[in-house]
Amino acid sequence: MLLEDAVALRIEQLCIERKMTKYALSEKSGVPQTTLTSIKKKRSTSVKLKTLYAICEGFEMSLKEFFDSPLFDRNTVHD
Repeated sequence: MLLEDAVALRIEQLCIERKMTKYALSEKSGVPQTTLTSIKKKRSTSVKLKTLYAICEGFEMSLKEFFDSPLFDRNTVHD
């Protein structure tokens, strides 16, 4: 799986787990909905660390918690 796919899937998983819409995530994180959509639809192949940090803040979690998922297993992700 490509890294950008894993990031998009992780965001989707967290939204579902927390019953949070993309709009709510956008409001809480300050990341525009257009950026979240670009990540989801893989129009953007590289997410800035600053953006990912803001998304994590919107989920009220650390980057460590975000990446603590089987999606980011070394044997699964490639770039």
